[in-house]
Amino acid sequence: MLTEERVLFSPNIPAAVNQLLQAAVAASHVDPIRAETLFLQAQTLDNQCLQTYFALYKFYFYQKRLADAEQVVIAGLVESARQGGFPCDHQSLVQVASQWDLYANETTLFYLYTLKALAFIKLRQGCDGDAKQVLANLKQLDPKDLSGASVIMDLAAGMA
Repeated sequence: MLTEERVLFSPNIPAAVNQLLQAAVAASHVDPIRAETLFLQAQTLDNQCLQTYFALYKFYFYQKRLADAEQVVIAGLVESARQGGFPCDHQSLVQVASQWDLYANETTLFYLYTLKALAFIKLRQGCDGDAKQVLANLKQLDPKDLSGASVIMDLAAGMA
């Protein structure tokens, strides 16, 4: 199956996973059921590939399946923390953040970016308190705002 690359994922993504993700992205607007199947196949093929979590939670978010998106975000946070060797719970991580360089590599940056996604999902679910807690922790974990969480912080402030 030869597909046009619609999304540029990490250059380190396995070719077979990339092929499934590209096909899923292509199908996402015309056949969401097929797209979900392909996203899940990619994740099953390599559940350590963080890009599979990213693609799947974005798909669920755009399908307005926020509970599913949140589940995948949490799984992505757990997997990236496992790969990075740091606590997966952002509240625990804040307590020991000085022990970790969360700007060190793709894995740690994925964690920050995915934590931002969790805050956005919480806002969309109407869980403003939870979103603000995630954002407060993210501000401490990502003082340089490499994840772009300031955009979500501004959105949360505007909703208050």
